[in-house]
Amino acid sequence: MINLIQQLVLARETKKYSQTTLAEESGLSRMTIVRTELEQIDPRLSTILLMARSLGLDLVLVPKELKQSLEQFIQSGGKYVGQAPGVDAPLSIIDTLLGKGPG
Repeated sequence: MINLIQQLVLARETKKYSQTTLAEESGLSRMTIVRTELEQIDPRLSTILLMARSLGLDLVLVPKELKQSLEQFIQSGGKYVGQAPGVDAPLSIIDTLLGKGPG
């Protein structure tokens, strides 16, 4: 399973941010970004939050007993269990939140 730091790196690369850009956006030093991404330091929660928010992400605590169900839900694209596939299927929750849809 991918860890939190790896997810932040992936998000930065997906957003096409350099480490310098992320540093500027987050108010952190570039060295803090580099050392965090290389896992050379154990960053403070505040550092992780600044990086995440600068990448358009937020951290959410999930009860352990819901983690597997939530991961499956996210991997399904936010589809309801038993939701019919295809063109006539209702939008997933994720699509609804992102404002995707017809038109």
